[in-house]
Amino acid sequence: MNRSDTAGEAVHRTPVLIVGGSLVGLSTSLFLGRLGVPHTLVERHAGTSIHPRGRGNNVRTMELFRTAGVDGRIARAASVLADNHGILQTPSLVGDAGEWLFREIDPGGGLARFSPAGWCLCSQNDLEPVLLECARELGGDLRFHTEMMSFEQDPEGVTARVKSRETGEHTTVRADYLVAADGPRSPVRERLGIGQNGPGDLFHNVSVTFTSRDLADVVGDRRFIVCYLTSPDADGALLPVDNRENWVFHAPWHPEHGETLEEFTDERCAAHIRRAVGVPDLDVKITGRAAWHAAERVAERYADGRVFLAGDSAHEMSPTGAFGSNTGIQDAHNLAWKLAAVLGGWAGPGLLESYDAERRPVAEATSARASSRSVEHSHPGYTPAPEAGGPGGRKGGILNVALAYRYPRGAVLGADPATPVVPEGVALNGEPGSRAPHLWLTRAGERISTLDLYERSLVLLSSDTGAWHAAATEAVAGLPVPLDSHRIGTGPGADLVPAPGADWAAAHGVTPDGAVLVRPDGFVAWRHEGPAADPAKTLREAVTAILAARG
Repeated sequence: MNRSDTAGEAVHRTPVLIVGGSLVGLSTSLFLGRLGVPHTLVERHAGTSIHPRGRGNNVRTMELFRTAGVDGRIARAASVLADNHGILQTPSLVGDAGEWLFREIDPGGGLARFSPAGWCLCSQNDLEPVLLECARELGGDLRFHTEMMSFEQDPEGVTARVKSRETGEHTTVRADYLVAADGPRSPVRERLGIGQNGPGDLFHNVSVTFTSRDLADVVGDRRFIVCYLTSPDADGALLPVDNRENWVFHAPWHPEHGETLEEFTDERCAAHIRRAVGVPDLDVKITGRAAWHAAERVAERYADGRVFLAGDSAHEMSPTGAFGSNTGIQDAHNLAWKLAAVLGGWAGPGLLESYDAERRPVAEATSARASSRSVEHSHPGYTPAPEAGGPGGRKGGILNVALAYRYPRGAVLGADPATPVVPEGVALNGEPGSRAPHLWLTRAGERISTLDLYERSLVLLSSDTGAWHAAATEAVAGLPVPLDSHRIGTGPGADLVPAPGADWAAAHGVTPDGAVLVRPDGFVAWRHEGPAADPAKTLREAVTAILAARG
């Protein structure tokens, strides 16, 4: 919606202004669009990323994209790397030396017990166009080559000034809320004076894109995600782009020793790659280079009034494990449903305070795990301090970090505040604050996951023989709260039939007379393990408390 101010300048009105159009900003737009929230996104660059980076999309992220209905498109965009698995560490690619740090992301297919989704290897330059297309199809107002020049907030909203870098035209944007997805050196975060905690810079690399037709023959059938090459005079990380002739090489860079980016000439980079691979006459044509900095930092707070930080503006992490981009996309999902609830009038503004309470501890625990993983993998260019890998150290894999993290505090009732944010193992058993369990169900003849039920409303699960379903309508009578109630069982009253042998109640930690309330983001908000004397009153009190949540 546009109008003019007293000076005649165009004023654009939008409920949410997103600053930044990379993975996290585009995901925020996608998730808000799915929830019917009008919004505007501004991005200073003319288009999406052209550099193949940020390729690892973990199982939780893919669950979110599955719910948003875009996982099929992403799979098609990622098809060229669909057969790449594992991480190889070797002195060179000549011969059979070296070892696999792991061969398969999901050996034995055990992940299927926990999720209907899986990991997906899709480079940022392939993923972002998919997100952009889908966000625009949902009505998102996405403005590339547009830069936010300034912003101010007041108790009723945020006023920003944006400029088209193509035409020079200035526009005033008036928004209810602003989401800053503007990167690790976030101007929004700095404008708000929000500090950061953590060790800071860890190491620096130069990411070199190149073509080589002969390298595929050297690699052979070793379809890795990344190969750490450990030659003392030419270490680095090799990543396939298409397994044929396009590749990326991450070369260590030491600006702390006075080394400049200009020193990474085409000749130097090509010679480094040849030494690292172990083939002195390898055909190498350098096509681009970009510096990147690995760091461990988390913002001191994720919100200031009506402005929220998401993605790299809120946290920086070592790239090992691809935790940073995934954590950012999951920030966006957590924030989107809360903005939708508050703007839709079915939650109080206090719900937004739970964003910081829930997501910041996750970033702190995850960033520590990312640094520990870089130590475990001996990431090229990283020489950690002796205490590196301490808090959040090895936790028996990454699935507990990627999928089983908890919200001990926030918009949940009954969560144990002493529960570790990242548990030692993977326990998705219906505890409040955890991602709700995945079970296969049949609904009207269609096979679905329980996770497919959660997106636009609160969801109550109960047995087809209990009293909770009948109480659900009464519980929200007079409240503008969307609440879907489902009866699970095999009787005539059930609308969801569990797969043979599945026990929905036991999986969620309740008796057949109990009930579980799940949030739109798929996290358990509350559960009642058995019957209640007055189920409607009990449920209403729970819903009211959760939607007025304060951090």
